Amino acid sequence: MIYLTNDKTSFPSPDTASEEGIVALGGSLTPKRLIEAYSEGIFPWYNEGDPVVWWCPNPRFVLFREKLHISKHMRKMLREAPYCVTYNRCFTEVMRQCATVPRKDQDGTWIHPELIEAYTGLHKRGVAHSVEVWEGDVLIGGLYGLKMGKIFCGESMFSKRNNASEYGFITYLQAHPDIALVDCQIYSEYLERLGAEEIPRKEFLVLLGKAYEERENEKIIT
Repeated sequence: MIYLTNDKTSFPSPDTASEEGIVALGGSLTPKRLIEAYSEGIFPWYNEGDPVVWWCPNPRFVLFREKLHISKHMRKMLREAPYCVTYNRCFTEVMRQCATVPRKDQDGTWIHPELIEAYTGLHKRGVAHSVEVWEGDVLIGGLYGLKMGKIFCGESMFSKRNNASEYGFITYLQAHPDIALVDCQIYSEYLERLGAEEIPRKEFLVLLGKAYEERENEKIIT
């Protein structure tokens, strides 16, 4: 197992990951390191107080845009538009809500202050984004993640009303037709109902590489 230091940002190849999908341990959550990690299909996931654990699981759980399943009930909600959806209005608060709103069959949270600070830094650099769902002036749902070219790397979501996060997620995808793939990272029964599926890690990394190249080309053009 590779142990990273605070000044060493290079990751080993995801092909060297353990059976569970662990690529490396340790290091800090600097913006440079996080961007490098996501560009290589690697993400941090660890408990507060423990060393950072860097993952690249095989298989990878993803949602192809063309396979998104929108239920009849959700289509009706989208037509009626009962909620207001905004983007990047209160990124840090969305992360805090993702950390604190109770979830079925989940005890505790992996979204702790160190991660909130790190991803807020990415948000300030225009890499991490939030989606907020409002009922009047009350935040009732949302999600956050990183956008890497045509891939959105979803991190977490929360709902205080039934289907609020799903409403925000689908609205976000409809408003961003350039997103071709959502990286859901690991299996979720909820996201499977929306059309997500498992694909081999190698296939995912090829798709990610193309998306990252397109992102860099966009930066050069602009």
